[in-house]
Amino acid sequence: MYRNLLLVEDEKRMREILVDYFKREDFTILEASSGREALDLFESNNIHLVILDIMIPEIDGWAVCKRIRKASGVPIIMLTARSDEDDKLMGYELGADDYVTKPFSPKVLIAKSKMLLKRAEGNVIKDNGIILCADIEVNKLSRTVKLENQLVELAPKEFELLVYMLENKEMVLTRENILNHVWGYDYFGDLRTIDTHIKKLRYKLKDKAKHISTVNRVGYKFEVNK
Repeated sequence: MYRNLLLVEDEKRMREILVDYFKREDFTILEASSGREALDLFESNNIHLVILDIMIPEIDGWAVCKRIRKASGVPIIMLTARSDEDDKLMGYELGADDYVTKPFSPKVLIAKSKMLLKRAEGNVIKDNGIILCADIEVNKLSRTVKLENQLVELAPKEFELLVYMLENKEMVLTRENILNHVWGYDYFGDLRTIDTHIKKLRYKLKDKAKHISTVNRVGYKFEVNK
């Protein structure tokens, strides 16, 4: 499979080691040693996966992650020299998909990368506005949802919530992100309304509700392979 990996790491020796390992797995690697270089490469190439160190010059990994996530749902793995929980929460809030703490095994990083790429291939979006994911069929034009060819009645916000989660599958979605994208930036209601709608959506999705995971203290995530 042809896969473009954007590797953002300012330590030259670390980059060389990872490039060697990923090339053996048939990845095409684009290397960046700074945040600015990473964003330039991302904007000018078709990237399938980003491995992003936090402590990089010019623009740090947090800002790069935020910029990439605004434009794309591409899987992002953050590299950090610390195992601090706050660092991980920050990354998830900005849209990172996974974390690896240095020192780490390149083989483990490759395994995580392959897993994220496999999950990212789970959606099939057709030209007629139909999303097929985890045996859930959503028609964006008719605003209908089917589970195993059976119609499921969803309220308007429940439907929009499901579409948003499917179109951003495998991404940690904060309550603030969900509120802004589904209810709108001018909505001033309580964040708990999201939890209420998630509860209703899970009930209506029946056994498919297992794909909606709660990320403690952050938000929710739609996981295909669960």
